[in-house]
Amino acid sequence: MPGTRKLGKTSAQRKAMLRQQVTDFLDLGRMETTVTRAKEIAPMAEKMITLGKAKDLASYRQALAFITREDVAKKVFDEIAPKYADRNGGYTRVTRTGIRRGDAAETAVIELV
Repeated sequence: MPGTRKLGKTSAQRKAMLRQQVTDFLDLGRMETTVTRAKEIAPMAEKMITLGKAKDLASYRQALAFITREDVAKKVFDEIAPKYADRNGGYTRVTRTGIRRGDAAETAVIELV
């Protein structure tokens, strides 16, 4: 697990939440969440895209072990990774958007560059 943020959850809950958020983020290409969650999602999503650039069976299986839906893993390998073939990292951007009204949490938009 990258980083040291606990996000108010146990290890298993945190891993499951981050796996699902990375999957949804890669599926949609953009997501609005809190700043701390966005900072945790970014390196994991970038690792999945880097695995997609390798285009071999071992990296596909590694991606499937983390991504929760097979169609999203296929999308990463077929559509997203080729778009970043000439780029050495930095596939995501986190932009702060302000304060959420309900609980005053600082929100951000994470998107593919």
